[in-house]
Amino acid sequence: MAEPFYITTAISYPNGRPHIGHAYEAIATDAIARFQRLRGRDVFFLTGTDEHGLKMAQAAREKGVPPAEFAEEMSSTFKAMDDALNISYDRFIRTTEPAHHQASQAIWRAMAAKGDIYLGRYEGWYSVRDEAYYGEEELVVADSGEKLSPQGTEVEWTVEESWFFRLSAYQDRLLAHYADNPDFIRPESRRNEVLRFVEGGLADLSISRTSFDWGVKVPDSPNHVMYVWLDALTNYITGLGYPEDTEAYRKFWPADIHVIGKDVVRFHAVYWPAFLMSAGIPLPKQVFGHGFLLSRGEKMSKSVGNVVDPLDLIRAFGVDQLRYFLLREVNFGQDGSYSAEAIVTKVNADLANSFGNLAQRTLSFIARNCDGVLPRGGKGDAADEALLSQVRAATREELPAQFEALALSQGIEAWLRAVFACNQYIDAQAPWTLRKSDPERMQAVLATLYEAIVDLAVAIQPIIPGSAAKLLDNMGVPAGERTYAALADPGRYERLAGSGFVLQPPSGIFPRLEMPAEG
Repeated sequence: MAEPFYITTAISYPNGRPHIGHAYEAIATDAIARFQRLRGRDVFFLTGTDEHGLKMAQAAREKGVPPAEFAEEMSSTFKAMDDALNISYDRFIRTTEPAHHQASQAIWRAMAAKGDIYLGRYEGWYSVRDEAYYGEEELVVADSGEKLSPQGTEVEWTVEESWFFRLSAYQDRLLAHYADNPDFIRPESRRNEVLRFVEGGLADLSISRTSFDWGVKVPDSPNHVMYVWLDALTNYITGLGYPEDTEAYRKFWPADIHVIGKDVVRFHAVYWPAFLMSAGIPLPKQVFGHGFLLSRGEKMSKSVGNVVDPLDLIRAFGVDQLRYFLLREVNFGQDGSYSAEAIVTKVNADLANSFGNLAQRTLSFIARNCDGVLPRGGKGDAADEALLSQVRAATREELPAQFEALALSQGIEAWLRAVFACNQYIDAQAPWTLRKSDPERMQAVLATLYEAIVDLAVAIQPIIPGSAAKLLDNMGVPAGERTYAALADPGRYERLAGSGFVLQPPSGIFPRLEMPAEG
């Protein structure tokens, strides 16, 4: 039976249109999900939108529409982005779904039954933009003298009746969990931040609001709505059918990994596990806080005018080209930067000039000079075996090991080294010269290249799924032979060559990119 694997993004807050940061998280999570599927695991991939809270209510009011109508409109833009990016989610969840309200109320009742919820009065600093509470000691003072959150966002003094969660009671249990499970929070820098925060002491957490009504109603307290983060975090179990004892919940919970931005690590690595401990629910296995994407090294903001719509980037560069650039160029877990020039340069160098050109000239040569009949091996030599050994090591060992460790950029780098080796091999072997001088040797060279290109295309599918599928279709590789297990099948190539498949002249998989016109 296939081993289950449950992966999630942080659900997006749709008070504005999606930006490149949302796209990056979706792409990276999708690559991990696709990789695990190709390894033979039974994957469930959840993403969606977090539609409650004060920010959403305010944004709807500014637009002059009811919050529900605004949430419907904005959520659809995030789903459209995911679909345009070829994100292979199994469920796109929305927190306005009735099933999610039921799940949120169920976890509330479980926490209340544990004695961890009590009624009190909240007086303190609240950031509407972050939907987060901050202690006085966490605030920073701007040059103007204004108090700001640690993220530099505005805070306001809030006073209202509130239900509280006894977060303070979970400090020792959380620290013990971190110690017993050192990979629970990754990368190491995020883990250290969380440890410092929890070791500094935990105050009880306000988990309801009375100053607005756009949210999940608190059970038996209808004038209160749940704190948006309690509601939002619950989506990860709602998506599997909680509180019902569903087959999906039994199979996939606890989650293998929550992929989130580094700015929401506290919610996922402190509040969420404490809520789950209180409710008697197993904890997820890992929380991975990736870095930010910067535009030419600067943080994106509407005031600076450097916020880019991912759909504009797709139109300018292509889906797989964008996916490849972001996952190759940004070390997963660290901040990264992008620009149009960087995308064009990297994609042209790696995909158009290296992998695309390798596939194009090899397959075109077979189509023209072998009538499209796949070449048989034969007059092989040490150079053939040396190349295939390097390609096999990259596609069967190095790339999978790096992807398993979430080192996506390093996995692509190993793959690219094998691509470069193939280009060096074709230049050295010169099949266009062998066509007249040694046709049998030409067949062996082409067979070696064909086998190597198939392996490279199969291995890179999680990163450039559409382009890899197009290439593998062109090469006659059956859908069932595009897994990592298939790479280790020694009879695969001979079976393919003997299938009677005739290669058609290929069309370019990766046309060279040009800088988009200034608009």
